[in-house]
Amino acid sequence: MKPTLSLVRFKINAYLRSHRIVQPFVGLLAILIILYSTRVLAGHELSSYGDSAALLVPVFAWAARGLLDTEPDVQRLISVTAVGRPGREVASGLLASAAVNVVLAAIAVLVPLGVGFAAMPGGSAVLGGLALHALSLITGLALGALASRPILRDQATSTLVMLGAYVAMLLVSLAPVVWLTVPLISWIRAAGEPSFLTASLPGLAAVTLAWCAAALLVYVRLRRTRP
Repeated sequence: MKPTLSLVRFKINAYLRSHRIVQPFVGLLAILIILYSTRVLAGHELSSYGDSAALLVPVFAWAARGLLDTEPDVQRLISVTAVGRPGREVASGLLASAAVNVVLAAIAVLVPLGVGFAAMPGGSAVLGGLALHALSLITGLALGALASRPILRDQATSTLVMLGAYVAMLLVSLAPVVWLTVPLISWIRAAGEPSFLTASLPGLAAVTLAWCAAALLVYVRLRRTRP
């Protein structure tokens, strides 16, 4: 476990030194400015969190892909040797990507509390916002991993696949059948319901986590042949 955590720290430090974090951070700021340039009225805080979570998926994917792409191919092979086996290197990359995105998600949840809402929301709205951004983070992590250089070597192809997959998720989630894809639009719709935490969130979370688990499983299996 210790070698894996050491590699996680190494990957995060390398990512920060490369300044790749600037791009998704600017994307995050742009979305926050668009959503909260006018203060959200009392009672609509959870709805705005739903919009934020759906819009931030490509930002989280961008951050995850950037971190996983930071190391050159040779350095990644050295990392595999350092931690003992390929699975640890794959896990460390995913953990490092998740850690970076947790910080971005925290900013997306906390900033509106200070400057975006007309009144301080209740605990249920904040809890719902945390849950929605956690689902968004996991979705972005899975999408970014599948678009990373070990899987898609060409940068242009990777970007097109990542953005195309996000647009496809948005379009397919317009359908009334929730389980066809990660239900981004359903997040937005359900966030406006008064019983979101108890009625809608469990089902939406189950579908989202199932799709993300499948995507991450595909990533892990592909990494066995694409170190």
